[in-house]
Amino acid sequence: MVGNVAAPKDHSESIAEALQHMHPELEAVREAGGDPVYLVGGVVRDLLLGRGRVDIDLVVEGDAVALAKRLGAEVRAHERFATAKLALNGHEVDIASARSEAYPHPGALPVVEPAATLEEDLGRRDFTINAMAIPLHGEPRLIDPYGGQADLATKRLRVLHSRSFEDDPTRAIRAARYAARFGFELEPETERLLREADLSTVSADRREAEFLRLAAEPSAPDAYRLLGEWGLVELREGGVELARRVGELLELPLWQPRTERNRVVHAAATGEPGREVELAAANPTSPSEAVALVTAYRAAEMALARAHGATWLDDYLETWSRVKLEIDGDDLIAAGVKDGKAVGRGLAEAKRRKLDGEIEGREQELAVALAAAREHDEVA
Repeated sequence: MVGNVAAPKDHSESIAEALQHMHPELEAVREAGGDPVYLVGGVVRDLLLGRGRVDIDLVVEGDAVALAKRLGAEVRAHERFATAKLALNGHEVDIASARSEAYPHPGALPVVEPAATLEEDLGRRDFTINAMAIPLHGEPRLIDPYGGQADLATKRLRVLHSRSFEDDPTRAIRAARYAARFGFELEPETERLLREADLSTVSADRREAEFLRLAAEPSAPDAYRLLGEWGLVELREGGVELARRVGELLELPLWQPRTERNRVVHAAATGEPGREVELAAANPTSPSEAVALVTAYRAAEMALARAHGATWLDDYLETWSRVKLEIDGDDLIAAGVKDGKAVGRGLAEAKRRKLDGEIEGREQELAVALAAAREHDEVA
C-alpha cells in the first residue's frame, strides 16, 4: 500500500497502481512524449500518505509550454517562471520547466534560471516532504534525494538548507499549515531556523496570500496557535478559539454565503478587536431594533459577533432580514403623499411594525404607512 510510507523502496508496482487509480488523466502526459516529465511536490507527498487527490504539479526537463501545447489544451503560460497551466480531463495541471532559483535579498521574489536536472529543481523546494518526484516515462519509482519519505514516516517537517526561511520567510507560514494539517513536528534545526524568520522582509501582498491559504484550511486554528508559539505572529486574546468558532460557523448553510471565510478566520486569529465586540454585546429587544442595528455592520463583523455569542443574528439572517413590505412608495404617492421624506418615513414605520408582528397584509401596511407619512401634514 503506497499510503504506508515506511514501505520498502522497491514498491514501483504500488506506485503505478496508485497513480492509475488517483490520476488516470496522467496517461495523456505519457502519450504526449517528448522530454522527461515528473510528478512532483505535494501530489507525490499526498499519494504516499494515501490522502485524496490534489491539483497536479509536473516538472519537465525541457520546455513546459511545448508539452502543454502537445496535450492539446488551452494553455496559460507564465514566461518569467517558465510555467504553464491547463485543464486536463477537468483537472487543473501546472507544468513547469526544471529550474533553479536565487534570491537577490531576503524575502525577494526569486530569480529563476533553467535547471539541467530534476534533482536541481527539487533542491530549491521548501521541505523534504515536498521534494520528491515520480517519473511519468518508464517504470514509476520514487525519486527522493532529500529523505522526504523517511520524514513522512516519522511525521517530521525539515527544510532542505539553512537559508530556507531567510530566502523565503513565507515558508514559515507554510510550515504551520503543514504541521497543523498533518500533525507533524518540526525537526529541531528547522525549528531553530524558523524562529529566526523575519516575515517583515516579505511584501504585505505575499504575506496576506500565504495567510489566506492557511486560513482556508480546516486546521487553520491549530496553525495560528503554532505561529503564535513560534513568535511569528501576535494573536488576539482568545484568537485561536475565535478562529475555530467562526470557521465552523461559516461552514453552516445559513452563514456560508455571507462573507469570505478565510479572511474572517484570519481576522479572528490575528486582528485587533473591533466593532464586532460592540455588536456581540448588543441585546436588541425587538426584531425591528435588531434590523436597525445590523445595517451599520459589515458581513465579516456580523460573523465575528456571532462567533462571540450573538445568537440573535441567526434570527436576523433566517427571518428578519427577509421581511418585505407588500406596498412601496408608489402606493403612498398614489394615495396623495408627495414629499419624499414623508414616503420614507411611512414605509419605515410600516416595516418596523411588520417586523415586530404588529401588522400583516397589504391593507394594514398601507394604513400604518399613510398615518406615519401624514404626521407632519406633508400631504397634498
